[in-house]
Amino acid sequence: MNNMEEKQPILSIRNLSVSYGAIEALRGIALDVYPGEIVAVIGANGAGKSTMMSAIMGEVPRAGGEILLDGKKLPAKSFQVVTDGISISPEGRKVFAPLTVYENLQMGAFPLKDQKKIGEQMRKVFDLFPRLEERKNQYAGTLSGGEQQMLAIGRALMPQPRVLLLDEPSLGLAPIIINEIFKELIEVNTKLGMTILIVEQNARKALLLSNRAYVLQTGKITQQGDSKELLHDPGIQAAYLGAGKKKQ
Repeated sequence: MNNMEEKQPILSIRNLSVSYGAIEALRGIALDVYPGEIVAVIGANGAGKSTMMSAIMGEVPRAGGEILLDGKKLPAKSFQVVTDGISISPEGRKVFAPLTVYENLQMGAFPLKDQKKIGEQMRKVFDLFPRLEERKNQYAGTLSGGEQQMLAIGRALMPQPRVLLLDEPSLGLAPIIINEIFKELIEVNTKLGMTILIVEQNARKALLLSNRAYVLQTGKITQQGDSKELLHDPGIQAAYLGAGKKKQ
């Protein structure tokens, strides 16, 4: 982003630590997300990516540090975090299987009290994901994996968040569906002006999608920078992109 140093981050994580008993899952994590950006966090399975997302959403207690939205500390409870302006499309999608697509989207809109706003937001979601409108009366549990991922993203967009969190959106999906989902994420960013923080094991996809990226390794940020530069970094290529080994 241009003149980023002159702008205030919309989301800031400062010295965040999370522990599960004696195990320190996150150690002194710090990152910033600026308005309109797509920021990726890449890392191997078990690096702590989903734990970081859970900590932002107030789903796990923080052992130390703070998380700020527009310079103000985020509340501790998940529903308050959503009301304040951050929502998540969770790992594994977690749609409400016995409810219809329409009902799932309505569930996501709980912070909005104005029915007109809810209708307008649903229209935006249907414009982004026409397949959801086609299946709006279908039970979520009967959708394909890709359609459930669209629904999870759409549900997260319903409360008009200021920052959208995406936790492993490619998980368990076929490559052709992953391409479709990531193309739609670009539209979410450009058409809605949505600021996005994505954690993703598919490092190549995440780096191609994002403006900037952080590398998370065993609970610590080990590298950060412009996504396109990281994409061509030999160390990143060897560790996360399957490159380098044949040349040795």
